[in-house]
Amino acid sequence: MKFLAISGSSRSISTNTAMLRAVSKLSEPDHDIVVFASLASLPVFSPDAEDDPLPKPVKAFVDMIRECDGLIIASPEYVRAIPGGLKNAIDWLVSREEIIGKPIALMHASHRGHDMLDQLRLVLSTVSDKFAPEIFLAFELVKFSPEEISQRLKSPPNRSKITDFLKKFAQHCA
Repeated sequence: MKFLAISGSSRSISTNTAMLRAVSKLSEPDHDIVVFASLASLPVFSPDAEDDPLPKPVKAFVDMIRECDGLIIASPEYVRAIPGGLKNAIDWLVSREEIIGKPIALMHASHRGHDMLDQLRLVLSTVSDKFAPEIFLAFELVKFSPEEISQRLKSPPNRSKITDFLKKFAQHCA
């Protein structure tokens, strides 16, 4: 099963990106996880630019979504809301068929951010009828370095949570 893990952060040492990268390394062989941490490369959405040819970074992003079996999204909260880069990426997908029916699940790397998660759940349930709000995994990783995050997620209890999350999501995608 091929998953595209999208980090909602454009920060170079993002906690969410580090978590997704660690999860991709810990995943079992039957789960291929590609991490997309390049939201900053996408131009600002404009309906005028939706026609072919799409801007190259957008086309590459759309192709990644088309080719995966499901999306895993992890995002920070900015001012109690969805970060602009992530919302921009979703806006590029709203009128496209690649997102319709695409299975989506959320991960979260913080003990806070509930307002953003509520907004993101509303948006994702609007763009995909296969968004699975019940398939959710959160860790408290704020303030840890990418190396510390990787070590924390390797612990047996956390590794077990990751394995269970990925199995549930794969079942949802099947």
